[in-house]
Order: sequence, then C-alpha cells, then structure tokens
Amino acid sequence: MFTGIIEATGLITSVTKAGTNLTFSIESVLAPQLKIDQSIAHNGVCLTVESTDNGNHVVTAVQETLSKTTLGSWEKGQIINLEQCLQWNGRLDGHLVQGHVDTTGTCINRKSLNGSWEYRIKFPSAFASLVIEKGSICLDGISLTVFNISENEFSVAIIPYTFEHTNIKSIYEGTEVNLEFDMIGKYINRHRQLTGS
Repeated sequence: MFTGIIEATGLITSVTKAGTNLTFSIESVLAPQLKIDQSIAHNGVCLTVESTDNGNHVVTAVQETLSKTTLGSWEKGQIINLEQCLQWNGRLDGHLVQGHVDTTGTCINRKSLNGSWEYRIKFPSAFASLVIEKGSICLDGISLTVFNISENEFSVAIIPYTFEHTNIKSIYEGTEVNLEFDMIGKYINRHRQLTGS
C-alpha cells in the first residue's frame, strides 16, 4: 500500500527482455535502503525488488503489468517516480494507493500558470464513474486532486514542489501516463453494479 507521495526519482539504467517479461535496473538514492522482496511503486506500479547493487535495484514486469501500464515503452535513460510502501505508524499525506494501475491516460494539454501548472488528461470513458470532482487520483504514482471533469477528461494542478521533485515536468501533450483510480470509489462502484443500488 502506498500514499502517492513521491520519495525520489530514479534513472532507468537498463531494460532487458526475457520471454514476455521486461526487467529494469534503476539507479536512485533509495537503492541502498531497499531490500529484496520489498514492494516499491514505480510511476505508480507496484513491483518487487529482486536485487540491489551499486546504487541500483532490479525489478521485473510481467505481461499483465505491461499490458495495463506504460512500462512496455520505458527506455534506458528515462526518469521515473519512486515510492516505498506505506508504514502504518506514519502519516497518510496523500491517499490510499495500491500500486495496481487501472489503465493509462494521455496528456492532451499542459499549461503554465506563472507559478503552477495545469495538466489535462484524457482517459477511457469506461472509467468515468470512478472520477469525481475534487476526488483523488494516482497519476504516474503521484497523488493528485482532479477537477473540471468530463466523461473522459479531467484536469490536475501541479504545485512547484511536485513539479521539481517528480517526473511530471517530463509530461507534455501526447505523453501516456499510468492511472490508478481511488480504491474506495472502486469498491462502491462494484457494490452498485452487483446490487443495483
């Protein structure tokens, strides 16, 4: 479980294909703290640490993960957002995030507002019921508040700290992003589907 508050960014130092899987080596300041079998969110995707060495950690994404996220297009030299799992004795500064990406979206507009930034994201309309005005969303692992929603679009506002300390600065029109919708909303939506209430 995560909170969507990014701890650090990482640099992809290698991408290796093995069958239908992709293995990534990632360099970051977090690597010396990581342990094998630990869960880490990578642009919002929960992956298990397989090894650590010389400031790098290694993770593998299987076909199911690659089909639902942006990981299949990751390349050497790319910067990604990293977050270690939530400790229950700490503060929940973002919102509850599982690291299980629901779908991808596309940035259709990026606007500088002289001190902050506004991004407009398009997503599959099948997920429209999971997006509410002023609700939470996890975008590439970042906990954000949505506004100005339509059936298949929403906006998010980015403060300077988030812009400088995550990879959001590398997102422009046409960039694909990972989206995880609010977990509580998903349970409520599923209950309504099953009970008709």
